Amino acid sequence: MIAMHDTKEPATRERRIRSFVLRQGRTTPAQQRAFDAHGSRYGLDFAGTPRDFAAAFGRSAPLVLEIGFGNGEQLAHATLAEPERDFIGVEVHRPGVGRLLNTLAAQNVDNVRIYHHDAVEVLQHEIAPGSLAEVRIYFPDPWPKKRHQKRRLIQPEFVALVASRVVRGGRLHLATDWADYAEHMQSVLDNAPDWRRHPEHAAAASRPAWRIDTHFERRGQKLGHGVWDLLYDRT
Repeated sequence: MIAMHDTKEPATRERRIRSFVLRQGRTTPAQQRAFDAHGSRYGLDFAGTPRDFAAAFGRSAPLVLEIGFGNGEQLAHATLAEPERDFIGVEVHRPGVGRLLNTLAAQNVDNVRIYHHDAVEVLQHEIAPGSLAEVRIYFPDPWPKKRHQKRRLIQPEFVALVASRVVRGGRLHLATDWADYAEHMQSVLDNAPDWRRHPEHAAAASRPAWRIDTHFERRGQKLGHGVWDLLYDRT
């Protein structure tokens, strides 16, 4: 069952990149009921050791990780649109997890499991090297202020960690609605030895067919932002 987790760190611990900024909204009664009713079916507790996902899903299938799924609309879509794949979603925003749990139960799908935890720690400790077919990171926090940009998730150390968990020939798919973050992402990935731009997406491209128009994307467009999708292959 999905458990609550403590996101605070001792003051003496050195700051490190996390996959999130914790801005907890109010969990509604319906979302809390989702944790109670569906957490044991879809939830994975963080144990800190490599997990046997074939056992968790009851089959061996290409494994896709979505980091920071928000309200889960894209992940819920993917479970239906790509039934031949198994999906892991990671999100720390409790109301979003609750909403997705309700959606998954209504869809009655079995090819998805959810962590309510920090994705960096999940990648480091729960996912074995070379076990992922794809990693998807859609609209991560852009940290637009220059003094905060060191907190951005997409950094050389992080993409190296992702590369270590993705099988050769696998894919990393990023999306953002901030132009300077798109440029930053491209710079980091273009200089990463384990990644190369997907040949059909040599530059930041339009939304591919498997990614739906999400709430975050529509919000950015209303603010006049563009949207950039970046696809890289694991070398």
